[in-house]
Formats: sequence, structure tokens, C-alpha cells
Amino acid sequence: MPAPEPTPHIRHALPEDEAALVRLDRESWSPLHAVSPRPDADQPFFGKRSGPLDHFVAELGGQVVGYVRIGFPTELASNAHVRQIRGLAVAEGARGHGIGRALVRAAVEEARARGARRISLRVLGHNTAARALYASEGFVVEGVQPEEFFLDGSYVDDVLMARPL
Repeated sequence: MPAPEPTPHIRHALPEDEAALVRLDRESWSPLHAVSPRPDADQPFFGKRSGPLDHFVAELGGQVVGYVRIGFPTELASNAHVRQIRGLAVAEGARGHGIGRALVRAAVEEARARGARRISLRVLGHNTAARALYASEGFVVEGVQPEEFFLDGSYVDDVLMARPL
């Protein structure tokens, strides 16, 4: 009988996770999901708009192997009832173990706990694995901006997905 799959431990990020998250961000960067250039190794992970409490991290065997960033889609008070997944990454060697799904579920529960009525996200049109994950967690496509980004020599759609809470 094969050994059971390890279960990821999901928790809020801590300031001391910064170095591991910088490394994860650099190592997992790809034009499949990133619209900005690869982050520099000396670029801080946490910032004014997104500190440790705006992130959940996934650990396997005590190692940080993924994160999800939650924030507001805008700074408008009239939009404060909506939360947005503003980043999701899973280390390449840890993919296929349900870590992305666990992080999405943590983000949804956190948004609900903070009183949000809905949660949204943006995903690149060619990122079919991420789009399938979000759809399986109840997110639906609400809009598409065709050829919104030029990445790695191709024009790529920006897809807005959301779900009610």
C-alpha cells in the first residue's frame, strides 16, 4: 500500500517567512501566470499594501511551498465588500498535492470571515490549470479583456473570475 499523500499545513504568513517567500516567488515565476518581470532577490516580499496577515502560506515538511495573497480590488470604500486573490504560487516540486486548492479555500474562508460578500481574481487566459482550479472552487468567468498583456512574445487575455460568499 502506498504511503498517504502529505497534508499541507496552511497558516497566516509571519514576518520571518519573508526570505522563503522571496525565494518561492523567484523560483515559481513564469510568463504563464506573471504579468510583471521576475522579482529581484533583494526585492521585499511584504509591502505597505500586503503584509503577513494578507497572506496564507502552505508548508510541507516544515518548508514553505506556497502562498496566496488576499487584498482589495480597489481602495474605494464602495468596493470594500469585495476581496481579491492578488497572487497564488506553489513550488514546482510541490504541485499536484492539493496545495493550490487548500490555499484558494483558505482565501475564500478568510474573505468570508472578514465580512466580504464576494471574492474575485484575475488570471491569464492561457493558464488553463489555474482557471480549472478556480472553476472547480466555484469561481465563474465574469469578463475577458482580450490581448490585455504582451508576454513572452504573445498577446494574452486577462480573465476576471469571481464567486459569491
